[in-house]
Amino acid sequence: MGEALACKDAIYAFSKENKPVKSVASGSTIKIETYDCFQNQIRSNDTEINSINWDKINPATGPIYVETAQPGDILSVKIEKMELKNEGVMATGPDLGVMGHRLEKFEAKMIPIRDGKAIFNERLQIPLNPMIGVIGVAPAGEPVSCGTPGEHGGNMDTKLITEGATLYFPVFAEGALFALGDLHAAMGDGEVGVSGIEIAGEVTVTLTVIKGQSLKHPVLISEEGVATIVSAATLDEAAKTSVEEMIDLLLPKTDLPLSQLTMLMSAVGQTQISQIVDPLVTARFFVPKYVLDAYDIKLFD
Repeated sequence: MGEALACKDAIYAFSKENKPVKSVASGSTIKIETYDCFQNQIRSNDTEINSINWDKINPATGPIYVETAQPGDILSVKIEKMELKNEGVMATGPDLGVMGHRLEKFEAKMIPIRDGKAIFNERLQIPLNPMIGVIGVAPAGEPVSCGTPGEHGGNMDTKLITEGATLYFPVFAEGALFALGDLHAAMGDGEVGVSGIEIAGEVTVTLTVIKGQSLKHPVLISEEGVATIVSAATLDEAAKTSVEEMIDLLLPKTDLPLSQLTMLMSAVGQTQISQIVDPLVTARFFVPKYVLDAYDIKLFD
């Protein structure tokens, strides 16, 4: 696997113009060190908003050039392992998140991590659900801030993106130019306060190029099932597109007509919210594994 990629190799926008900090062969496994989403700038509950460099938010470590990856391919990213530091942080304030219009001042909160739980206060310990907020490849067009999600991935803030899951990204640039960051020790669907429990750490991934297939939006597969992940200007658009992407993904793999597959999706599929606080919002459509098993569906094999 070799030496870990250090978090000092950070980008603040996904771009096909970014210079790779590492090149790996398809099928390689690599450990990636990350800052938290504030680039580790918040060290205490007394941190003031003016002390934070807001141009250094949501850094992603990378990019990594994956050999043989070309536009039109798919990049498979298997999340092998997540290792978190022993303290996280949350923050919210005016104009941040769903409640920003009612908050009067910026507030940070340091949150210790002990024995698999986040110590929110003396009365409440939160079970961890480690996940990756920012993960993706270079987009086709102009650079996209690491704080914004899209077809390339980016700041999708989707809690299914965790250890054991595999993400599939459409490739838009030579080498894919993969990067990740913005780990969370815990985060609820929506990320309504604009931050989960933000935390630094290390992620081990296996990067594999898939030829002869293509995607429009990221897809996630786990032991529980498959999800199509879509970001758009409105939640309605994101949710509806994620449904259609799932149907287009599964239709060629079954003997069902479109009408019957639509009925099936209405019976078993789950429309879920990933986040509603980024410049674009993100929704996903989830189908449980038993549906894939019933039709012996092997996606991307």
